[in-house]
Amino acid sequence: MAQKISLADWQQQLGRGDNKPDNGSTVADTQHNADAALVYSTASGTVTPPKTAEPGGTAYPDGAIRLRREKKGRGGKTVLTISGIARPAAELTDICSALKKKCACGGAVKDGIIEIQADKRQLIEQHLNQLGFNVKWAGG
Repeated sequence: MAQKISLADWQQQLGRGDNKPDNGSTVADTQHNADAALVYSTASGTVTPPKTAEPGGTAYPDGAIRLRREKKGRGGKTVLTISGIARPAAELTDICSALKKKCACGGAVKDGIIEIQADKRQLIEQHLNQLGFNVKWAGG
């Protein structure tokens, strides 16, 4: 998280009136670094940082997606994880939503992996095959 600084400190970092900062970088470099830490400006108000794109999934070399049943570290609850779908995060969210409706259960997309909170491997495999995916079961 960026450190919050006041406008006076920000102007001091810019080196108003001083063309060479002490650390050897140029004034343009200093201004870019100061803009990254800027939280509020009297000219424009609250400054929001640009949003970074959410990562999508990554594919396995064989092109198949993995359907894995996990229980460890989840308080004894069974969760199916679906990995290997090389699509953007928005498409992964749509696929997750369709699977949750099909299974009548909860789920989420975390770090490019779809998590479904039920043990309905056969139903999920059928649905993913209809969507055109090659599915392999992995794990227990």
